[in-house]
Amino acid sequence: MEGRKAGVCLKGADSCAGSMEHLKTEEVKELTKEYLMNTYGRDGISLVHGSGARVWDAEGREYLDFVSGIAVCGLGHCHPRVVAAIREQAQRLMHCSNLYHIENQALLARMLLAGSPFGKAFFCNSGTEANEAAIKLARKYARVKHGVARYEIVTALKSFHGRTLGSLTATGQTKYHKDFGPLPEGFTYVPFNDILAMEQAVTGKTAAVLLEPIQGEGGIYVADEEYLWRVRELCDETGAILIMDEVQTGIGRTGRMFGFEHFRVVPDAITLAKSLGGGFPIGALLAKDEVAEVFTPGTHAATFGGNPLACAASLAVLKTMQEEDIVNHVTDVSQILFNRLNTLKERHPQVTEIRGRGLMVGIEVLGKPETGIESPAKLICSMCAGMGLLVNAVTDTTLRLLPPLIIGEEEIEQAVDVIEQVICAVY
Repeated sequence: MEGRKAGVCLKGADSCAGSMEHLKTEEVKELTKEYLMNTYGRDGISLVHGSGARVWDAEGREYLDFVSGIAVCGLGHCHPRVVAAIREQAQRLMHCSNLYHIENQALLARMLLAGSPFGKAFFCNSGTEANEAAIKLARKYARVKHGVARYEIVTALKSFHGRTLGSLTATGQTKYHKDFGPLPEGFTYVPFNDILAMEQAVTGKTAAVLLEPIQGEGGIYVADEEYLWRVRELCDETGAILIMDEVQTGIGRTGRMFGFEHFRVVPDAITLAKSLGGGFPIGALLAKDEVAEVFTPGTHAATFGGNPLACAASLAVLKTMQEEDIVNHVTDVSQILFNRLNTLKERHPQVTEIRGRGLMVGIEVLGKPETGIESPAKLICSMCAGMGLLVNAVTDTTLRLLPPLIIGEEEIEQAVDVIEQVICAVY
């Protein structure tokens, strides 16, 4: 530790672990600056407690959370059934190797696949890992079925598929690629919803097309149904497979269990994470039997993937969603949210577009040319936080709303009222 600056007092490891005492926000910020790599542009809030759709910071301030850990806490923070499942499983068995059979993993796979067009599951720890698995599966399938010349993956501009090297390369945003070259070869990018560009990109070398049914990090852009139909046709015509990245759209976020269900297009594989664990890290790749069968022992693995603890959390999430009819609730409350936001748009010309589906919503506002403000969306986010509402800016002009799936009408009204007040203040 020689050469370190004097840090804040940690009050002893035991005192924090066994009590409700917390470091103050400024203390956490100082520790973060001193000891963590600077990989996040963090807001000046230290969250220490959550329940349902609300969180509290180290000073006790309450926030209505319309970010949900970026769509992770689908059932809200610390849902009692998820907490109970984790506690019970942690007392029994937290981890064992995939060299052995894991009961919770098998039960979770059965539950996820039931009623779906997919036949097999692979579990990992995140959306990025799920997309890495999907890329490997696509190339392995293409190699087995068509030979070594077929390996290209077609993705969309403005897409986001992760930050490890393969998923980073699949991501169609050059700002994420900067300084990390050379990137793996074999990836092609086309404009989202551009049928002609897709027709030109899909060739006899294409192993797979990888798309989000709704682009999340790119700005909440919804796929056109006709576009996805044509992509499905192109894959069928060329022998490529169609993969849907459902990391953000899956597990009820859009008002269906999976986002692709809105479009009457069935992909060959999908990737899942975020809400799948209700706050606990887990990812999954689901694939049709014919595609999945090319994965054999040794072709892919994840040390922690599908561990008993993560699967217990996910089983609790899925059971709760079924028994409490969460997906239909999302459909109902999302209509209320979109109605309120469209009314907001009508009253305020600074709001130029409302996009999305279910509880995955983008609010487009006027940008710098019209306002002189460098990043209006980020300014709105900061001001909303000051008024007790957490929202997210994915571009300089796009606000993203990702409330928990259990959100109620009163909370929606509260959130939109705050957004309206802030927009009036900014413009």
